[in-house]
Amino acid sequence: MIIAVDGPSGSGKSSTARGVATRLGLRFLDTGATYRAVTWSAVEHGLDLDDTAAVAQRARDLRLEISTDPGHQFVIADGADVTAAIREPRISEVVSKIATNLDVRKELIRRQRSIIDNAQPSGGIVVEGRDIATVVATDAELKVLLTADQEARMARRGAQVGSLTAEQLRDQIVRRDADDSTVSEFQVASDGAVTVDSTYLTLEEVIDVISRLAKEAVPQGQES
Repeated sequence: MIIAVDGPSGSGKSSTARGVATRLGLRFLDTGATYRAVTWSAVEHGLDLDDTAAVAQRARDLRLEISTDPGHQFVIADGADVTAAIREPRISEVVSKIATNLDVRKELIRRQRSIIDNAQPSGGIVVEGRDIATVVATDAELKVLLTADQEARMARRGAQVGSLTAEQLRDQIVRRDADDSTVSEFQVASDGAVTVDSTYLTLEEVIDVISRLAKEAVPQGQES
């Protein structure tokens, strides 16, 4: 099966989706990492990130390998292990320029769909991002919009990345969401999606909720 988990920055998508994949024995794809990898590559090549054509060509040329093992995540870009580098503030600050490039999105959606297709024989995959249910995997058996209030999302991002100022945190949460919402809809649940508000839930509680929904979404007789 395909489980699509969409939502705003800091809502806990990655940790939740990875936890659900581990719990259910599925593969896991963090689509945001693909955009970060292109951002890293464009920055390393000294590209003007406002040059949409040049950045889109870099996305098409990029040799990208991304793990779908929830227990062992890595991202390789042009032969370099960038798993840690793509999470650096310098990448987070500019990734929206890449994510709002429509030609980059077209290329990365193509790659993401290929990864999803390749995961099907192994039982399925949990995919998290901004537009999984609405664009990337519209046929997902379970679609979840994971939300949380702004203060909770800023606190989680602060705990995740460490020494950021309140202004930097707000930039990563509020400004990025505003930028990304110009090209994808992740603030309102899509048709057939279930909204899960994680503001007052622990990570384990959110994983429990989505895992239960996933089991309910599997037609009788098809459970593994």
